[in-house]
Amino acid sequence: MPLHTPLPPVPALSPPEIQRVLGTVLGAAVGDALGAPFEFGPAGAWSARFARPLHGARTEMVGGGPFGWAPGEFTDDTQMALALALALQAAGGYDPDVVWQHWRAWAGDAADVGLTTRHALDFADWREVEHPDPERTAANGALMRAFVLAPALLALPRERAQAVVLHQAALTHPHPAAAWGAWLVVAMIRSAIRGGDMFHALEHELAALPPLQAAPFRLTLQPGWHPSLPHPGNGSVWGCLAQAVWAVRSTARYADAVRAAVDLGGDTDTVACVAGALAGARHGVQAIPSRWVTAVHGRLRGPAGEHRFDNAGLQHLALRLAGQEPVAEQPPEPAAGPAEVAPGLHAANLAGASGAPADWAVVSLCRTGTRFAGHAVRRQVYMVDQAGGHNEALAEGLRDVLDSVDAFLAEGRRVVVHCHGGRSRTALVLKAWRMRHTRCTEREAHDWLSAQWPLAQRLNEDFTHMLRQGEGDVGVQGGPEAGRAGAFLP
Repeated sequence: MPLHTPLPPVPALSPPEIQRVLGTVLGAAVGDALGAPFEFGPAGAWSARFARPLHGARTEMVGGGPFGWAPGEFTDDTQMALALALALQAAGGYDPDVVWQHWRAWAGDAADVGLTTRHALDFADWREVEHPDPERTAANGALMRAFVLAPALLALPRERAQAVVLHQAALTHPHPAAAWGAWLVVAMIRSAIRGGDMFHALEHELAALPPLQAAPFRLTLQPGWHPSLPHPGNGSVWGCLAQAVWAVRSTARYADAVRAAVDLGGDTDTVACVAGALAGARHGVQAIPSRWVTAVHGRLRGPAGEHRFDNAGLQHLALRLAGQEPVAEQPPEPAAGPAEVAPGLHAANLAGASGAPADWAVVSLCRTGTRFAGHAVRRQVYMVDQAGGHNEALAEGLRDVLDSVDAFLAEGRRVVVHCHGGRSRTALVLKAWRMRHTRCTEREAHDWLSAQWPLAQRLNEDFTHMLRQGEGDVGVQGGPEAGRAGAFLP
């Protein structure tokens, strides 16, 4: 493989593919941040601390851990992956010299760098790296950062994509298992983004591995494997990948996969980062709870200075990695609202919500920029106002929004729900909220809302269809049924 591998243009992705690309990057960062407080801790620590989901102002994004991360801050796992992504963008492809510059700049300023990675990055040139005992470099550091390569290498044929993944892994981790583990997770995510079954892809790739490398992976990556069985520690590539794959395979939702990963203890941020990338690619960005994606953030040092990322910044980077242009922000419309539609609950458009007092909780269903930086309690929700498959996990995402609204109201907060124009997405959420609490029909909910918020409209037939399908379907509590139309009801 030539040292520089240009990345060919990626054809336009479908809306579900875009959501899985976003889910990969956001899912990894969120899992990383959720696992950070429990790093090096015992199994079961998540369940002991969070007996039930926290939907209100206080969430599971608590920060802390051995390196004192801020609430919602991702760790070295995501930092190193983003440094790799920025290097790909800077070079217009894979160039190990550029990657090395970005990694060394990151490591010089990072709060935490793995021992194997730190040793390698002490060398100015990747060609000069020597490890005293290469057999001890089968750690998870090459695996944890690999998720960004899945969207970045979508347009490359399998063999060329594999060569890039293996080469970047060997820059810091010469043990071949470290490289093959990174490829397995990239292959799974590539398959999921394209709409395939990531576990079928895993079986195919395991069958294609060199025999000496395949045996340890096959022991722990089979469908019947469980973390209670003997396995290498999750600081190794084998243990980390095994636990991450088990967490995703044994659950039906993104949130459950990440919780399962963190509850295994040990290197929780890394296992949850890998599991989060896999689960995000499998379920899409809309399935990641808004209380988590709203809070996720972090920083890293690059060759030219510091880079800071939040939810919007991570989405922007993910789209660029996959060769997709981020959607331009629409100009604001004249302010409308906030208008109270129920005690404490308000409707608005973007400009109207921007004037809400800072102590109000804000639920945003559109891109907002920095408008609500002064609001400590808010949710940024991924929701597309287009019919025809633009919302892969709409019912699950809607349930998440309603749980947050109800939690805010129970805390005695005033809540404003808004989208850009205040018409369609705002109407969807507020009508669903009314249906949840009164068991009324969609038509009755629409009449109720229209009487108090004249901007409410039925512009998206997918929204209306889902609400009408959910009429009377009040028994859905979770599990595989969460994608049904009635999943937004309690």
